[in-house]
Amino acid sequence: MEVTSRHHLRADAVDELETALSAGLGVELDADSYELVELEGTEFDLVLVDGEPSVCYLDDDGERAPFLTVDGANEYPPAKHRVTVDSGAISFVSDGADVMRPGIVEADPDIEPGDLVVIDEENHGKVLAIGRALTEGSDMVGSEGRVVESIHHVGDDLYEFTV
Repeated sequence: MEVTSRHHLRADAVDELETALSAGLGVELDADSYELVELEGTEFDLVLVDGEPSVCYLDDDGERAPFLTVDGANEYPPAKHRVTVDSGAISFVSDGADVMRPGIVEADPDIEPGDLVVIDEENHGKVLAIGRALTEGSDMVGSEGRVVESIHHVGDDLYEFTV
């Protein structure tokens, strides 16, 4: 991933980002600096929160929306839009596989199809991936079917990005 531009966010953009993450995930960022890093050839733009790649902008229903990266979700654990997988699913999700019903032990019932979600593991609560829900949260636990499309995961280019 190549950086095409890098600049500090204006105060109004920081307010929009903080409001969106608070409303959507229940996350309160408390940072001194927010720097937008635009990347060539990816669907992501990054926001460095106090120098760490904690937030990314993703396409969400045709609009650019902020969401936590895997690192960001581990630093600022979200209260909402979480999908928890069992230990048998960890290696698959960490390698970028979509999430299947049999691996899910719990999902936020407020999740709607198309929502961005964080995918964590049941033993330690560590976030493994970010994805897009394909079904309602109340319908995610079950015996078969794909329910979350993986977008960003541990070990991918975005996760390995360094400034």
